[in-house]
Amino acid sequence: MYRIKNVMIGVTSGAMDAILGLFAIRRVIVDERNAKNASNIMKRIFECIVLNGCVFLCSILLFNYVILGCLHSFIQFIFGSQDGVVSMTWFWLEPTLSYFFSVFWVLPLFLLSRVVNALWFQDIADNAFRGRHQNMRNIPVIIADTLFSLLTQILFLIQSMVVEFIPIPLLGQMASLFHISLLYSLYSFEYKWFNMGWELHRRLHFIENNWTYFLGFGLPLAFVTYVIPNYLLSGAIFSIFFPLFIISANEARPRVDAG
Repeated sequence: MYRIKNVMIGVTSGAMDAILGLFAIRRVIVDERNAKNASNIMKRIFECIVLNGCVFLCSILLFNYVILGCLHSFIQFIFGSQDGVVSMTWFWLEPTLSYFFSVFWVLPLFLLSRVVNALWFQDIADNAFRGRHQNMRNIPVIIADTLFSLLTQILFLIQSMVVEFIPIPLLGQMASLFHISLLYSLYSFEYKWFNMGWELHRRLHFIENNWTYFLGFGLPLAFVTYVIPNYLLSGAIFSIFFPLFIISANEARPRVDAG
């Protein structure tokens, strides 16, 4: 009973830090000693919203629900009551248009946004970090740490996809959400810990020992993206909100006795 209570306290504490951190963003920006840092944070957050929300997300929704819908209505208007012709025309036209839209717009923009987002996320984290930057020992250590961190994240992401196929109702989905929540917490805190000079083994060890807190911290963002079945739309939503979680992670004081 004590164990369950401790788990609930840890999860709640993490979730509260994540959510309350979002509301503390204005205070963080106002309290920034360096006005240039505050300006850069606001600029990058705005750019993330414009790129991922206004350009990427809205273009997909506009194409799928407005352009295709209007085109389908236009075809119905042209052919009138010839339902067979309408169905046959739309049968090949809709996937063809969707294919070209995906290849020549969605995919290039998606790849570009991944690179740009990574740079902007790092810039936000560096400007929001309040402590003194601690460099790792040397360049080879930094490169090895970064590559191993990327490999760890990929393996963890694959694991979250695999456990979703557990043939027990809801268990697979809950296990996948559990993994994604921890992964998003690692994403959020890794910028801060890297600036503090923490190497990967220390970062992973800290999450492992306090997993209930980090489960709760990553849960809000994980849930929002998990309920969206479309991978591209889910990725756009993640990129819109993730900068806010980076700031929340910088403000958070993890509950070290939660696990």
